[in-house]
Amino acid sequence: MKKAALDAADLRILCALQQHGPLSKTKLAEVVGLSPTPCWARLDRLKKAGFILGYHAELALAKIVPISKVVVTVSLNSHRKLDFERFEGYVSRLPEVVDCVATGGGMDYVMTVATSNLQAFQAVMDAMLEADLAIERYVTYFVTRQVKASQPDLRRLLTAAESS
Repeated sequence: MKKAALDAADLRILCALQQHGPLSKTKLAEVVGLSPTPCWARLDRLKKAGFILGYHAELALAKIVPISKVVVTVSLNSHRKLDFERFEGYVSRLPEVVDCVATGGGMDYVMTVATSNLQAFQAVMDAMLEADLAIERYVTYFVTRQVKASQPDLRRLLTAAESS
């Protein structure tokens, strides 16, 4: 994979944003050790280049609204490109599917579905089965509690990449 053309200051900006979320111009410049105007110009360039996909808040949803999360593994009965595209397109449009990854090995996809209750989850799965997505089999795992949820640490990945 081709390495992106980022210098040390760009990487400090990205690490600061990953750790702290959006910061004021002054605070970001302070954290990364640049003056505000060049720091903000770099941030703007990083956004335009697509290195920053967005900002979000991590909410304690269970304190706000009832929520059921279910991890679902899915196997398709055919492995044609069109079948993968159809499944991925359908899943991409479902707001209840909050995470979906294609996998190699035993299952084709692992997805996390978040709904207000298990009946709503079953309605999502019934609709997927009715949509002719070539689903051969799916297995559900009901989430009983969140143990960990995080993004990969950019600083750690950079350090590992430099040492290899």
